Amino acid sequence: MKHLFALLSISAVLFSCKPDDHKQGFIQTEGTHFKLGDQKYYYLGTNFWYGLNLGSKGAGGNRERLLRELDRLKELGVTNLRVVAGSEGPDTEPYRMVPSLQPAPGVYNEEVFDGLDFLLSEMKKRDMYAVMCLNNFWNWSGGMAQYVVWAGVADSIPYPPPHPGGDWGVFQHFSAQFYSNAKAMELFDDHIEVIVNRTNTYTQVEYKNDPTIMAWELGNEPRGANNVAAYDAWIKKTSSLIKQLDPNHLVTTGSEGKTSSPSSGTHPENDHAISSIDYQTIHIWVQNWGVYHPAQADSTFQPSVDYAIRYINEHEAISRKINKPLVLEEFGISRDSNSHDPGSSTTVRDRYYEQLFEAIYQRAAMPNSVVSGVNFWAWGGEGRPRVAEGIWKTGDDFIGDPAHEPQGWYSVYDRDSTTNEIIKRYAVKMKGLK
Repeated sequence: MKHLFALLSISAVLFSCKPDDHKQGFIQTEGTHFKLGDQKYYYLGTNFWYGLNLGSKGAGGNRERLLRELDRLKELGVTNLRVVAGSEGPDTEPYRMVPSLQPAPGVYNEEVFDGLDFLLSEMKKRDMYAVMCLNNFWNWSGGMAQYVVWAGVADSIPYPPPHPGGDWGVFQHFSAQFYSNAKAMELFDDHIEVIVNRTNTYTQVEYKNDPTIMAWELGNEPRGANNVAAYDAWIKKTSSLIKQLDPNHLVTTGSEGKTSSPSSGTHPENDHAISSIDYQTIHIWVQNWGVYHPAQADSTFQPSVDYAIRYINEHEAISRKINKPLVLEEFGISRDSNSHDPGSSTTVRDRYYEQLFEAIYQRAAMPNSVVSGVNFWAWGGEGRPRVAEGIWKTGDDFIGDPAHEPQGWYSVYDRDSTTNEIIKRYAVKMKGLK
């Protein structure tokens, strides 16, 4: 049974620590580049959002598997992991990762928090870096919609598909209320303060002083939706708060960029030009956005690659204008014919990965580059779906697909040898850039 500790109980065991050593120290920015020590820092990473849950000694945890996954990724040259650093309960709600880090406002599951400590301590041993995602516009980790419920706006979240009768537009407007709800934002600010000041139980280093953390991310794919002015103000206020609490680390948005729809309410230049935002993020989802159709792979594949390249180019121009690095931190595509079977072929996906990695590498290799990193979505490792294309349930393996999505959709497994060969080849190329 998990043990819940109030915020007061957690803070009682925290104490100040001096900054830790992690090879050459904190990753910083210098104009349009990342810097690690006196060297430019380029990387090919992955999304490993469930790392804190795997690291738990309690329900859902599997430390032996976590260590194997980190070793596999290290062998592939993947040393930058984008992870969840804020998940909200209650754990009885559907379509979300459980157990949550914060099952109730200001109440933390210490086993899950300890799992995040353990993840960071093991990443440090392997010279890996973490991008810490603090919130989520979508419901699969609780996120902004749960903070809105906690603020008393409604009794429950109007869940989007696959929930029966769910509507994406209704959900997005509900979640976007977060930016103008003082109580919801206050609860999230409290979480920021807790996690930034957290002392790792294994390294005895406060998170704000740990170079293993590359950056804090305001949230996963925050959208302004129908509340754009409040969304803009929130980015400024929250990024400034993090910088005040922790001047050591980079801060970014976690944004998709312009997305495929003007109704998303994002404006990449405005969102990333803010002085307390250090670099620009983008996500590319050609299948979700209706550009790529697996049943018509022959006719839609190349237009999808062309779309992705244009998307990179468009945001590359923005980063050049605002003089900040650019990271493609999410992209993916299904296995052949949209199969969710872990044993199915990956010919089309391999071609897509190779072309996008090559596009990123070529741009990163330019003398005046702004492109500095890429994280594919997502590492499934040795996990396997209980039911291919089913919905995740408590007790199932954590893989690359969140609980609200068909399991096996975008996961990259340890036995996907051809995909892994491409990942390894480009990880070496990115690391070799100077």
